[in-house]
Amino acid sequence: MRTVTGLFDDYEAARDAVSDLEAAGVPSEDISIVANNSGNRYSNDGSDAAEGAGTGAGLGAAGGGVIGLLTGLGLMAIPGVGPVVAAGWLASTAAGAAAGAVAGGAAGGIIGALTDSGVDEEDAHVYAEGIRRGGTLVTARVDDSLALKAEAILQQRNRVDLSGRKSIYAQEGWSRFDENADPYTLDQVQRERERYRAMMP
Repeated sequence: MRTVTGLFDDYEAARDAVSDLEAAGVPSEDISIVANNSGNRYSNDGSDAAEGAGTGAGLGAAGGGVIGLLTGLGLMAIPGVGPVVAAGWLASTAAGAAAGAVAGGAAGGIIGALTDSGVDEEDAHVYAEGIRRGGTLVTARVDDSLALKAEAILQQRNRVDLSGRKSIYAQEGWSRFDENADPYTLDQVQRERERYRAMMP
């Protein structure tokens, strides 16, 4: 099994990537989506979306079946990111890690969930910061035979160039994701999205 991951500035592109991965034969239970939900933008996206935020709330509905992953979206909060809508194994792992960090002082949250799944730690920090700034992360565990196809799907749906995004963050003095940072407000998220749109060719 390999882990393939894509950060998206556009939530709809991330949703389409999830649907494409499912259509390519990646089981729903092996796909995760985590989207910044500042301003409660996506709370009604999915028939089982939970009401009320809180670490890990609503993640039990994340599930497979023919309906697919996106019907299992639930609300949760990630330290340093703020409110998100999420579904799938990565979201459940992040919620458990965050709860453990609160209870026992363990490092965890979204960074721990990503690195535990095989994502390079430096990349995990960029992904987490990308979610914090309004992005959507799609992560899938795939058989080696599907890895190239899954990577191509994420690329075709315009995932963020991670090294380019890391460079943009670094130019602003950023070095790593900070779980104690204030979450972005909806206005900050919107400004961030507009900035990236202006950079696109």
